Amino acid sequence: MATGSFWDYDVWSLIIVIAVLLVSLLVANLIKKTVPFLRRSLIPASVLGGLILLLIASIYYLATKEVFFNISIFGSSTYLNAEGLEVKKTGTQILEIITYHCLGIGFIAMALRDTKKPLDKKSTRDIFNSGCTTVASYLIQAIFGIGITVIFGLLSTKIFKASGLLMSFGYGQGTGQALNWGSIYEKFEENPFVGGANFGLTIAALGFLSASIGGVFYLNYLKKKGKVVQASEEEAKAVYLEEIQTTDEIPMNGGIDKITIQIAAILGIYGVSYFLMWLFGTLVPGVKSIIYGFNFLIGTLLAILTKAILKFLVRKGVVKKKYLNTFMMNRIGGFAFDLMIVAGIAAIQIQLIKDYWYVLLVLGVVGAVITFAYNLFVANALFKDYKYEQFFAMYGMLTGTASTGVILLREIDPEFKTPASNNLIFQTLPAIIFGFPMMFLAGYCNQSDKATYITLGICVIFFVFMNLILFRNQIFRRKTNK
Repeated sequence: MATGSFWDYDVWSLIIVIAVLLVSLLVANLIKKTVPFLRRSLIPASVLGGLILLLIASIYYLATKEVFFNISIFGSSTYLNAEGLEVKKTGTQILEIITYHCLGIGFIAMALRDTKKPLDKKSTRDIFNSGCTTVASYLIQAIFGIGITVIFGLLSTKIFKASGLLMSFGYGQGTGQALNWGSIYEKFEENPFVGGANFGLTIAALGFLSASIGGVFYLNYLKKKGKVVQASEEEAKAVYLEEIQTTDEIPMNGGIDKITIQIAAILGIYGVSYFLMWLFGTLVPGVKSIIYGFNFLIGTLLAILTKAILKFLVRKGVVKKKYLNTFMMNRIGGFAFDLMIVAGIAAIQIQLIKDYWYVLLVLGVVGAVITFAYNLFVANALFKDYKYEQFFAMYGMLTGTASTGVILLREIDPEFKTPASNNLIFQTLPAIIFGFPMMFLAGYCNQSDKATYITLGICVIFFVFMNLILFRNQIFRRKTNK
């Protein structure tokens, strides 16, 4: 770029794209607050904002046969990629980049929060069971998802048989992971899945709708039966100074602003994550695409390690004040996930999934039903003291994100008096431990038809194994009684 050419599209494209995303969030929030039906639907403003942009982009494409976010003002630069090939960066690619990075940034921010883990036996057991439920839900989504796309794949060569595995990422883990693995499948040299990224993003969008619509229907049913009491109004809760800053933390505006330190910590950790991914990808080139799909996981593990080191230094008196602030980390994480969701839905290109619409429809409906049924069964069996709260938290998370689970939970537990909110937060560690093998299965599933069938079989065996762990007390107690 020549000096002084600040009017070039390349200078403004990223800012324009982010501005459009954030303005759509504001418009969606206004519409949601104004329209009673949408307010009752519990649909997140980020999802509604993404759907608004998707509608605008679809209308624009029907009228012009051009992709809306590929207009020059949204991005028109050309660069050389890692293979030395010339690539044009468009607005759609910027949306996908934002989705990818916001996933990693959001997870790091959440991992850096200072939360006190409950130590009593029952709470630890419930947290462990919640993590096992999460992984078992991923597996049942993968089993039904692969089963459906294998059947459709046998009927039509257009259907990518391994694509059903994306349901466990789109529903179970949200927009970022659905895009990650959809893109990996799309760029696979030997067996590419044309439109894979859009396929994954669409499944994620259907997941959010399942959480919002399905959650509301069941909530209204329980309310009519008198089994739950729904919060009548959205009440503004006062935030006290102690929640924003504790006495043992650094001041808000010392030599460097406190929010700057939080952002620096997050991006510093994310930068180290990139270095590790680059190192692994260089040493083992064959798994480079899979390694870069782990950006959120590597970032989370580094964040946990960083937090542990800082706590140790504070305990030993080497560091006098706490630098990380939970309140700000929550806000940064919330911003990253809101931006991730709206960007991910806006990046969907309807024309690229026109050949798969009926498969996506079946996956969407089946995904909602099996996730609903399985989590309701587990909540009734293992969380009897607060079964409805646990169900709404887990169902919301496993069809959207953790924030979707919180939205549903707040409708019947606005003050988070039950352990369901804690289970939602702390289940991450056991879920990562047990769910880690699924990442390798995802990288193997698309290699061939045989690999897809083997992956399906492994998921079935793994699902049985996870349920043996989950219902261990009931199974062993019955054997003992006999």
